[in-house]
Amino acid sequence: MLTCFKAYDIRGRLGEELNEAIARRIGRAFAEGLGAKRVVIGRDCRASSEALAAACSAGLVAGGVEVLDLGLCGTEEMYAAVTDLDADGGIEVTASHNPMDYNGMKLVRAGSAPLDTATGLAAIQALAEGPDLPDLPGGSLTPAQGARAAYVQRVLSFVDTCALRPLSILVNAGNGAAGPTFDALAGELEARGAPLTFIRLHHQPDGRFPNGIPNPLLTENQPVTSQAVVAAGADMGVAWDGDFDRCFLFDETGRFIPGEYIVGLLAQVFLAKEKGATIVHDPRVIWNTQNQVAQAGGRAVQARTGHAFLKQALRDTGAVYGGEMSAHHYFRDFMCCDSGMIPWLLVAELMGRSGQKLSDLVSARMAAFPSSGEINFRLDDPAGAVARVEAAFAELSPARDETDGLSLDFGNWRLNLRRSNTEPLLRLNVEAKGAPELVAQRVAEITTLIRG
Repeated sequence: MLTCFKAYDIRGRLGEELNEAIARRIGRAFAEGLGAKRVVIGRDCRASSEALAAACSAGLVAGGVEVLDLGLCGTEEMYAAVTDLDADGGIEVTASHNPMDYNGMKLVRAGSAPLDTATGLAAIQALAEGPDLPDLPGGSLTPAQGARAAYVQRVLSFVDTCALRPLSILVNAGNGAAGPTFDALAGELEARGAPLTFIRLHHQPDGRFPNGIPNPLLTENQPVTSQAVVAAGADMGVAWDGDFDRCFLFDETGRFIPGEYIVGLLAQVFLAKEKGATIVHDPRVIWNTQNQVAQAGGRAVQARTGHAFLKQALRDTGAVYGGEMSAHHYFRDFMCCDSGMIPWLLVAELMGRSGQKLSDLVSARMAAFPSSGEINFRLDDPAGAVARVEAAFAELSPARDETDGLSLDFGNWRLNLRRSNTEPLLRLNVEAKGAPELVAQRVAEITTLIRG
């Protein structure tokens, strides 16, 4: 059994769960399972990614597939290329923000549609675990021509460059894959006369990650960007994870802006352009987003956490935008996929149109709907921990929702407790209405219950 197959991607420890032989089997199974004739493949900058991508490509070629190689790129570039090059599917070899001894793959079908256990991933796993499949003729491997240039034009189609005002932006690529792609975007912005200046930090891709694994969601990783923003006197800071499908923002004071408040901002941006549109959000922290969507005359729809589920929700509802507190942002006109480059550009445009600093755009929202941030627990018995929390608060008769894990709504505060889809963790989020002290109180209570 291949344990590297997860709910909606492939991820595993190198050597034990994922190696070149397994990657080749996955490539051959992907070709067979989708009946694919043309597949796009890309990779992040991890030391193991090039060899795994080559092995996966070999499996695809053995399945008679025309493989279009993007080389070093972000996951969203693979998404775009699948549609732009009319491919039957796409694979990005990446472990994103996982530890150094991990790697994985993100996969999509034709039209950049999500691929999970319900839409073909289970079948691909079964094929990869089964008997060797025969080699087929007609396969080839060639570079994907013009894919990045097409991607840049697609991303910049979301932004009115005439609305941008002079801004200084600190960008931290974390030595991941973002640097070259960002440079292509920045070059096109300059050609269009956009009045933006950039300060680059940890910009060169380096699979050794000399400045640590790029995961700006971790509080211990945030000070480097925060301090650099202040030192540079920048108007905004942007940081990405390894394959840059997540985008994290810092205001001009260096303050990290939690993802749920960026979801609210982007919802406002789209609802100003498309009255009454639908906005999708995840179930972990919801009140700020729901309030901003309602104020702007939109319709908020809740979907299960995870990129495959958010993408499908956008497709099912026709939503113009969807966002997760984990800093994944999805766009209907970007194949209903997530992008780490579109969000900061839209926020820069909003700052230009409003004349406000980023801190001005979010401070009142953060005060009105304070939240705990996601707190992770590594437990031997996560089900028992959830049961203890549920029992402890049962007498308060909360409204209950099980869209994703357990959500309990007490009117003036709310919790969500769910198991990770990709890691052996139980995740807690708590939010309140205008009472940060209540958030702290409830987090302390629930932490005690979880730890037993």
